Amino acid sequence: MNKPRIVEWTQLRGLAFLAIVMQHNIAEYIYRPDIEQPDSVMLTMIYHLTRFGTPTFVFLSGVLLFYHHSHSKPDYLRFIRKRFGDIYVPFMVWTFIYWLSVRIFTPDFWLSGTPDFRSLVRELFQPQTGYHLWFVIMVFQFYILFPLFLTGAKCIQRWFGKFTRITSTQSIIALVVIAAALYTWLMKWSYYDMGGWTEALTQPWSGLLQYRSYSWIMYWFYFLLGAVCAWSVDSWRSWTSRMLPWMICMFVGMYIWLGYDVLRGSGDVVNLNISTYLKPTTFLIIMAQLFMFYGFLVLLRGKDTPFLRLLTWIGRYSFGGYLVHALVIYGIAYVTRPLQLSGWHLPITLLSFVVTVTLSLAISWGLSQLPGSRFTVGLYRKKRIYPGKQDAAVLGERGTPALHPSGRPNRTPETNS
Repeated sequence: MNKPRIVEWTQLRGLAFLAIVMQHNIAEYIYRPDIEQPDSVMLTMIYHLTRFGTPTFVFLSGVLLFYHHSHSKPDYLRFIRKRFGDIYVPFMVWTFIYWLSVRIFTPDFWLSGTPDFRSLVRELFQPQTGYHLWFVIMVFQFYILFPLFLTGAKCIQRWFGKFTRITSTQSIIALVVIAAALYTWLMKWSYYDMGGWTEALTQPWSGLLQYRSYSWIMYWFYFLLGAVCAWSVDSWRSWTSRMLPWMICMFVGMYIWLGYDVLRGSGDVVNLNISTYLKPTTFLIIMAQLFMFYGFLVLLRGKDTPFLRLLTWIGRYSFGGYLVHALVIYGIAYVTRPLQLSGWHLPITLLSFVVTVTLSLAISWGLSQLPGSRFTVGLYRKKRIYPGKQDAAVLGERGTPALHPSGRPNRTPETNS
């Protein structure tokens, strides 16, 4: 049977989607040569409010996979086939759309006679025109390796239960603290050391380090954290709500530190790469933001407000919105790049953010209503229900449908694997 739906996961996905869209809009405007310092500083401050976005998607992928398979091992071939259709096929579709869209507006595309399809193949491995699609490549590695993660997690769970005398809660906390320390060390290596390693090594090792952000190894802690949340939802809710004041304090401290770090390390142009995901201090602010927002959503559980309903709706269509939002930013930039925006970069960025969110979600919703929506936005089109032909899964007679990592409700119990 389907498990109960955890609403705050959908709402957290909605927040993560909004954060990512804001990041990419800021990146579009903050590097323009006519930007003034006040706008640059303000955009940097807003940027550091959004660092939780991408890691939260990794966390939620772990949450949903471990939640639905905590007591059963998936049929691997069927599991991968389904995820390939729901996640990787939309990635390939939108990779082609971005590749073609950018070239349509390039004169060389029409003069060359024959399109360079080799560049399209490269996009499937190193996305450039669809720059945000690297995330799909990275997160799909977790799906491929999930049976191994599940087996390892269950072995650790059995080991703690058999060989330790401390409580399960203490065991989990100890495990998370140890894992966080190891991950912090990995982030230290990534930010401070791996650049030198890349220069010293030969191919293919130097290439692997250069594109390390494409690897699941750089995000494994968030996936592990998702398993902890999925296997102890009530304890996780209690802990995040109790720790909320401490997480707020940690967030404020790291927010000030990251802002100072970026402004100190930048020249005339702000360098947002100083706050890369793969850095120890950024990891700390991400953790603070993730726990903080989760704690707020726990406190708001059971409330029916327009904001929470909107956030839930955004979370449902966020995967399609994520796939399409960069194309909307390209369209807006086509209009704004020729303009002189000196003194207006902050309001234009905020306006661009609102337009991008609105159009992206509208396109995602519209595509979800069409045939083949699974292969464009990862959502199944809802079946119409005729008298006498009720679909029990759609009507929810067996409980509220469980959620797939892409944000859609699973229609039948068998789709959970």
